[in-house]
Amino acid sequence: MAAFGSFAILLGLVLCGYTLVSGAVALRLQATRGAIQVSADRLGESARRAGIASFIALSGAVFALVYCSFTNDFSVSYILHHSNRALPLPYKFAALWSGQEGSLLLWAWLLAAYGFVLRVRHKVDVQLSAYASTILAGIQVFFTLLLVFAAPPFSLVQGAVPADGFGLNPLLQYPEMVIHPPMLYLGYVGFSVPFAFALGALMMRYPGEKWIHITRRWTMVTWLFLTCGIFLGAHWAYSVLGWGGYWEWDPVENASLMPWLTGTAFLHSVMMQEKRGMMKAWNVWLIFTTFMLCILGTLLTRSGLVSSVHAFAESSIGSWFWAFLVIVLSVCLFTYLRQRSHLQSEHRVESLVSRESSFLFNNLVLLAACFTILWGTLFPVLSEYVEGAKVTVGPPFYDRVAVPIGVFLLFLTGIGPVLAWRSTSFKSVRKNFLWPVVAGVAMAVVLMAAGMRPWESTGTLYSLVTFSLAALVATAVFSEFWRGARVISRHTGKNIVASMVRLTRRNTRRYGGYIVHLGVVIVFVGLAGSAFNQSKEREMGYHDAMTIGPYRLVCQSFTQDSNANYDSEFELLNVYKNGKFLMQMSPERRFYHASEQTETMVANHSTIQRDLYVVYEGRDPQTGQPIIKAFINPLVGWIWIGVLVMAFGTLLALVPNLPAESSSANVGRRSETVQVVAAR
Repeated sequence: MAAFGSFAILLGLVLCGYTLVSGAVALRLQATRGAIQVSADRLGESARRAGIASFIALSGAVFALVYCSFTNDFSVSYILHHSNRALPLPYKFAALWSGQEGSLLLWAWLLAAYGFVLRVRHKVDVQLSAYASTILAGIQVFFTLLLVFAAPPFSLVQGAVPADGFGLNPLLQYPEMVIHPPMLYLGYVGFSVPFAFALGALMMRYPGEKWIHITRRWTMVTWLFLTCGIFLGAHWAYSVLGWGGYWEWDPVENASLMPWLTGTAFLHSVMMQEKRGMMKAWNVWLIFTTFMLCILGTLLTRSGLVSSVHAFAESSIGSWFWAFLVIVLSVCLFTYLRQRSHLQSEHRVESLVSRESSFLFNNLVLLAACFTILWGTLFPVLSEYVEGAKVTVGPPFYDRVAVPIGVFLLFLTGIGPVLAWRSTSFKSVRKNFLWPVVAGVAMAVVLMAAGMRPWESTGTLYSLVTFSLAALVATAVFSEFWRGARVISRHTGKNIVASMVRLTRRNTRRYGGYIVHLGVVIVFVGLAGSAFNQSKEREMGYHDAMTIGPYRLVCQSFTQDSNANYDSEFELLNVYKNGKFLMQMSPERRFYHASEQTETMVANHSTIQRDLYVVYEGRDPQTGQPIIKAFINPLVGWIWIGVLVMAFGTLLALVPNLPAESSSANVGRRSETVQVVAAR
């Protein structure tokens, strides 16, 4: 099977190479006439089919590696180092992306899968799809070259084959790690498609904005995958690492956040190009930058350039990625300089109080956040290169910069929807902002009356501002639904809820976006709760107790267990809340046999108000007593709820609008009125 897998990768490389070369030649000949034109069309079609076949070839390689994992073929070096006989079946599958070589194979396969869909749907726009297909083939060539020469996943063990493998990294033996990395890769890889379309459209001086309409769904789906991947990773860190948090500004965490920020900026600013013909060059460079940041994130994970719990071991593969980044940047810069006259904006921002200006500020703030994170991530590397000593940038640096930026972004999230295109009158601003401002001020007054003291600490101040802005934004979003639904209700006689559903179905992109904004608000509420975290640590022997917040933890027993994969120690705790028995919790610590590594399994009781988060930290070497650390983390559950709302809003925005003929006659006659009212 190893020989089959190696052959499949080599075949994939040949097919990708043919797609790149023949596709480029065919595009070069497209401008000619007569018999040469016919030959160019045939050559382009053969390139398209070769690209489709490359997906089949790389699918064979993925199947071969998974098969080797499931059959415990330890003659394959990769399987030997990332699996073992006692490993549960879901984690045998997860071994595919647990190491350098397998994760690169997954990258290449997902890229081929995206290319497969693009090439099958090429009739949406044949010529533009041909450009995009050829560019994707160039990216595929790079990753298949890596698999053939730099990181072959089917290398064989030299000498005697061990009877068992070294096992999967214990950090990866958690249910979310079966879906978190693929989600993240789907996001990383998926941005290759809008990148290819943007670069192709620029190369061919594509007229109009049709390339944006074609790639809008690609970009939104990719953004959704990346969003889910980032937050699944945060939840994994919260559930497994045992330090009581979900984000530590780790370099690899930062690497996933940076393309998310620029991708979010692109999704907002691209609407200005669609509506007003503005920011064309800006949008092209936003998607170029997003793709290059995805490659940079892959580089940081694999090169050993930065230290991270998420990164692979140090490897020489980093030089390949640096070379690829230089090539990509050079191609983008050359194409832009050659075709920049094609990117002239048709209009300019006419007023600071307009939707265009809010989108522009949104972009600038997102890019400022991205640059800050990039600077902090690479600063240790730069300081070591310049001064010879590595200076680490920790969470306090990011918090000082990112928190105020995040608060300002939350404010922009609220004002954008209530501003009109081109210019907004003072009367309209006053009318649309009245109730949101009242809601924000009321929230601040209520919280201070309930005991919040923003003058006592910066964290409390930012939390109060966040809660107040959350109320403002939520009210602004709800008012957008309310105004439009009220018009529909008045002309159809339907109740307000049914009218909101109809309103949403008539413009799913707009109102799905509002729901995404509401999800962002909910996430910010969860983040703001971190200012009130509590923690306590102590030895807890039999019948010992610990009180934290409204909870009292009492040790009932502590014991050990064992299975073929790991030994475990855990403590059974009775939890009382306000004097009443609530539940039992059993935080655990595991020792994995194959890898000889120890890992934490957190016990967490989550409610809408707070999390009770308990960690078994092992035994005191002097007393032999278990050590328990407990945390009270307010509002963390709101983060995960907010992500679900964001996902729902994105999926809704992908749904086609309700056809005009399916609407009632009255609503049809009043559609313009509804749109005007909803836009105010």
